[in-house]
Amino acid sequence: MAVSDPTNTVATPLDTLVRREGKRPPYAQMIDLAAEHEVGHLVVGLPLGLDGRENEWCAEVRSMATRLAERADLPVAFVDERMTSVRAEDAVRAAGLNRSQRREKGRIDAAAAQLILQAWLDNPGIAR
Repeated sequence: MAVSDPTNTVATPLDTLVRREGKRPPYAQMIDLAAEHEVGHLVVGLPLGLDGRENEWCAEVRSMATRLAERADLPVAFVDERMTSVRAEDAVRAAGLNRSQRREKGRIDAAAAQLILQAWLDNPGIAR
């Protein structure tokens, strides 16, 4: 997860929430974080295929995000997240962290969330 500053200019990563296998997404934790940070809009990465088309995973992400938006009573936008993990790995590597820190999945996921939110902040018209 990531949040923006009050001016909606800069995205900052938050801790990564973990969804245990076979369990529902941590809706309560996400809603609590949204309230804590006074979030006014949800932005969710959409895992499009490399060809730009939606797939089964996109349907699951849309469903989860729609449920979250309803529970949090917030609007939701979707942003193409293709290649954000690769860009996040590059950003983590460029930060000068040691090898074990660079390989932490949570750190890369947080950086990817930051990139997704920053893309939306920079151009809200890119939402899908």
